[in-house]
Parts: sequence; C-alpha cells; structure tokens
Amino acid sequence: MIQFTSQQMTRIKARASDEIIQQLIQDNQVVLESDTLVPPDGRATWNLYYFCPEHGVRLQWDRNKPTSHCCPIDNKAFTGEPYDGAWWRWLNGLNAKACYQLGLLWQLTGEQRYLDKVTEILMLSAQYYPEYQVHGGIPYNGPGKANAQTLCEANCHLDLARGYDFIKSELSDEQQVYIEQRLLREGAEFLMQHRTKQLHNHEMKINATIGVIGLILDDNSYLDFALNTPYGIHYQLNHGSSEEGMWFEGSIHYHYYALQALLNFEKMAYNTPYSVSSNRHFLKMLKFPLNLVLNTGDFPRLNDCIAGQEKLTHSHLFEFAYQHYPCDEFAQALTSIYRNIRRNNIDALLYGVDTLPQTAALQCQSLHAEQAGITIEYDSEHQHTMLLKHSPYGGEHDHYDRLGLIIVKQGKEILPDLGTTGYGAPLHYGYYKNSATHNTLVVNQQNQSPINPETLCYRNTEQYSLIDCQVDWSKPAATVDSHTLEHWDSDAYQDIHFRRTIIRIGEAYIELNQVTNPHQQQLDLTYHVRGQHQLSEHWQVCANPLSGVLANMTKTHCHQKSRQHTLHYAIEEQPHGYHQHIACATECEILVGYAPDNPATSDLAYALLRSTAPRLQAMVLHDLSSEQCYSLQEVIWKHNEVQFTLQTAQKKQRICYQFAECRLTIEA
Repeated sequence: MIQFTSQQMTRIKARASDEIIQQLIQDNQVVLESDTLVPPDGRATWNLYYFCPEHGVRLQWDRNKPTSHCCPIDNKAFTGEPYDGAWWRWLNGLNAKACYQLGLLWQLTGEQRYLDKVTEILMLSAQYYPEYQVHGGIPYNGPGKANAQTLCEANCHLDLARGYDFIKSELSDEQQVYIEQRLLREGAEFLMQHRTKQLHNHEMKINATIGVIGLILDDNSYLDFALNTPYGIHYQLNHGSSEEGMWFEGSIHYHYYALQALLNFEKMAYNTPYSVSSNRHFLKMLKFPLNLVLNTGDFPRLNDCIAGQEKLTHSHLFEFAYQHYPCDEFAQALTSIYRNIRRNNIDALLYGVDTLPQTAALQCQSLHAEQAGITIEYDSEHQHTMLLKHSPYGGEHDHYDRLGLIIVKQGKEILPDLGTTGYGAPLHYGYYKNSATHNTLVVNQQNQSPINPETLCYRNTEQYSLIDCQVDWSKPAATVDSHTLEHWDSDAYQDIHFRRTIIRIGEAYIELNQVTNPHQQQLDLTYHVRGQHQLSEHWQVCANPLSGVLANMTKTHCHQKSRQHTLHYAIEEQPHGYHQHIACATECEILVGYAPDNPATSDLAYALLRSTAPRLQAMVLHDLSSEQCYSLQEVIWKHNEVQFTLQTAQKKQRICYQFAECRLTIEA
C-alpha cells in the first residue's frame, strides 16, 4: 500500500472509534445495501445539471428513481435529460467514493463485505471503461468517458485508484493486471490526452490524479507528466498563484478546490522525492484565504461559489497541513471548523494530530491584498465589514463585477455577493454570473468586459480608512492563460472610466463614484440589499424599463430626477434598518425593485442609480450605525475634488478629498 506504512495503519486502527466506523458505513449505505450498479456505457453526464431550473437548488437524488428527480422546495419532479444523465454521474461519484471509503473500512475492520464491494466496483469499472464512448459538451471543459467532462473523470479515478491501493494486496495477480490495465492506465492515458494547456483548477485535479496513479503503479512517466511538464502541478503553482498566495481564478471555492487536488497528491507523495511541499507557493496558498473570513463566519462568495461553498469546512486540508506544518493559522482554521461539529472525520483519523491546541477561531480582520485585489475594512467594535473587489481578471470562474462591494452590518451581510448556483441551471449564466446582479457599475445592462483594476491609494489610520481604485476600459482588455467564453459586451464599456473611492469614518462608509461616459451610455450604479424597501409617497409605480438579466425585476418604482436621494431599508433583526444617502453632481434617476437572492426562494431589494450624462459623480453614504444617525450636508463636487459635511447629532466634520493627490482632509 502506498498511502500508509504498516506502522501508520496500526496507529490509525488504534485511533478509529466505533462512531467513525459507523459514520463511514452510513455515508456509503446506498452503495453497500444495493446491487452494484456501474453504467454499461457512457450515459453519465454532469452533476451540475442536477439543479432545479426555477429555484436553483440541487435536486433530490434517489437510488431507486433514475428517471424521476424532485425539487426539495416544491417536490416538482423533472424527467428526461439533462437530469437522467446527471443522475448517473451522481451514481459514478458514489461508487468512486465508496471504493475509497469502503477500502479504508476494510483496512480498519477486516470485514469481508467491504473488500467484496470494492472489488466488485473496480472489476465492473475495469470491464466497461475501455469501451465507454468519449462524450462531452460541457462549457469550458474537455470530454470524459465514464462522465461528460475530464474533471469528473479525474475525480472518479482518484477515488477508484486510492480504493484500489487499499485492497491491492488481497487481489489475485490476474485481478490486479485487469484493474491496472483496463481502468487505471486507461484512465491516466485518457487524462493525459485531454489535459488542457491552461491554468485552471481542473488541470490541478487532472494532474493530481495522474500523479496518484503514477505513484500506485510506480510509473515515472505519469509522475513526470503530472509534476514537471508545462501546465503540470509546479507550472500551475508558479503561474497560477499570486505572490500573496491567492489562486488566479479569484474564487475562494476554486482556490480550495485546486488545493484539494494538490493535497490529494501530497498526502501520498510527502515521504517521496515527488513531494510538492518545497514549492514556494504551497504554504502561501494554504494560508492566504484564511485572511478572508468575514465576520459572518464565512468566506465571501466571490466569483463562482455555489451556495454553501462559502463555509469553512476544509478539514480535508487542514488536518494534514497542521500535522506537517503546525502554525497558528492552521490551528485556528481547525478550531473554526470544529466549533459546531465533532472531530470525527476521515482526515482527522488518517492525518490529524492526537490533540489539537486550545486556540481562538479565525477572526475577521482588515486586509489590503493588492495583488489578489481584495480589500477588507473591518470594524471590530461594531461588527461591520466592507469588502471591495479589485482583483485581476480570473477567466472562466470569474464574475463581471470589478470594483464590486460587499457590506456586512452588525454581523449580517446586507449587501451580499450572491455567488452562483449549479452551472447547468439557467440561473447561473442567466442571472448570478452577470454584472447586473452585483454591487457595481453596469453599462447598458451588459456585462463588464475583462479589465484589471488599478489601486491608486490605500490608507488605514486611527481617524479613517481609505481605498481608491479605478478601471479604465480605454486600455487593453485583460487576458489570462485560461480558456473562457465571451459573455460580455466590449462595445458597451468602450472608453468608460470608473473610479470608486471608499472612506470609512466611524460607522459611515462613504463611497465616491466617478464615471467618465464619453459615449453617453446608460449607466447603472447597482446595489442589492437583503432587506425591504421603505418607500415614501414620492415614489411612483413604474413599468420595469430594464432588459436582460433584470428584465423580470418586480415591484418597480422610480423617483423623480434629483441630485439627492435617501433610500431606507428594513433589515431583519435590525430595528433601525439601514439607510443609503446619495448625493450626485447632476440630477439622476433612481429605480428600485426586487429580484432573486440565492437561493432563489426569496428576493433582494435592488436600487439602481441611473444616468446617461457624460460624467457621473455620485456619493453614497452607507450608514451602518444602529441609530442611523449620519447625514450628508453641503456636498460640492468639483472637477478634481469633492467637499462635504458628515454630520451626526453629536458631531460635524467637514471633509475634502482631492482625487489627483489622493489627499483626504477632515476638519472638525
């Protein structure tokens, strides 16, 4: 066995509790208690088709219902494709997982039924695999054989290979040859043929699986391909990680997905010459995202992040990481993970230290990561957080929301990033991935074309904090060494210049927006709030004038054009709600309405600040105080500066920001 020495397995057996053994049995009950079913042909497609098209939630998978698939919200049943093929993909995943976990159970218990089930899965898979038809058609992805994309092929083969490693010694020579030649080598050769020349989390997983098979089969050609060739593991780390340690795709979920692949290989290779731990990006990638936990307790749902993937649940990474690289960050990550659940998982058993140190959980903190393009301003006294996204373009899994905002008020995310849903669900491309569903600038209701922001100034002092960034679409478009599809409108954003400056003074988050609009396109500074509009009689019901993503926005109201507006929101569990005070240099229109949250079982309150002027200058005060005590007075926009008074009942401050020098002055 490659994964563990006999001494290590003896220790693991001694630590294995009845509880974790019962949990492993329960987690694989469907496979254990059913006849072994492996698809005889390439009928399996993509698990991300297995989502309700209306609510964007995962359908309920039932082993006994391969042609009927129910939504958990309203129990509506879906039939036919793409759901049937996705059902088989789910089954393939369960079989592969069972192969690994039941192989482990056999090692722990010696019970013959676990060995028999793993053997049966592997032998049937080896019987069918060479004859599976190559098929695909999934956006951005290479094809599969057992499944419809190369990534899924790698995921399944990884667990099949690790399960084989657990039971190999009990198989006959004929069985070993049959599985190794018809399944493992066939799989590795297919993955090598279809690994794409791009930076991508998929290629990390494909490389890791090829490398694991190489270790199990003692095949140096597989290991060299996985590790050392262009777009191999070291290439991916050296070109895909920023110096700070953020994965280029900009999604924390996919950052960890790439690391999951890396650790799947490293857990088998760390005592071999093939260990990747010496790569200088290895530990930085493990540590950096831990700086991004918000005061909600979760990661921000930046870019492609399906609801639920923002949770810190990565024991499969940090149990191994803490044992081999003990440090405060990994100890705090594990403390955070185990705040509400017991430490009785496979990775704690296989890789964890006997006793974790007593330490605090991860805490939100202010951060300015210029290369990653994430700035977090955290007010620990009042539990407020603002995040500004100014990251470089990240390719396929990016969203079109440069200079997008997230705001957390008193621990509740009120201006959220929605993340997304399953990629096969219409709401993914049709709603969540678009500029119009983010807190940013939208032109002609079209998606921002790829552009890399520029940070002009960052300061964090006792009196204030400030972040000043810009994007300039008159400059060349951003590119990345990763495949993508064009889902944006370059013409709409041609020559647009968007500068967003955010100043925090006390509990006031003051946003200065300047947009140069030489072709007088329709500009929409967009905000969506987890709350309810509180509208006065001055608001008029109007037909929804929007096209595209927000064409179905409901309960639309508009306000007469004005230079100043105040928007009031009722926020659940926050008695005084939340206000946005808006002051523009020229008259602007406000459009409000409702559109889906994530999941799409409730709505967000949208507000669009609209203008077609050649130059839009708009100040937005986000009042995060409990009593909603801040107001804007005497706002004067000039060509290269803005002056205003920030006022509460107790205090009055005259503020001036000079844009050319990034100079802020505050006078009492």
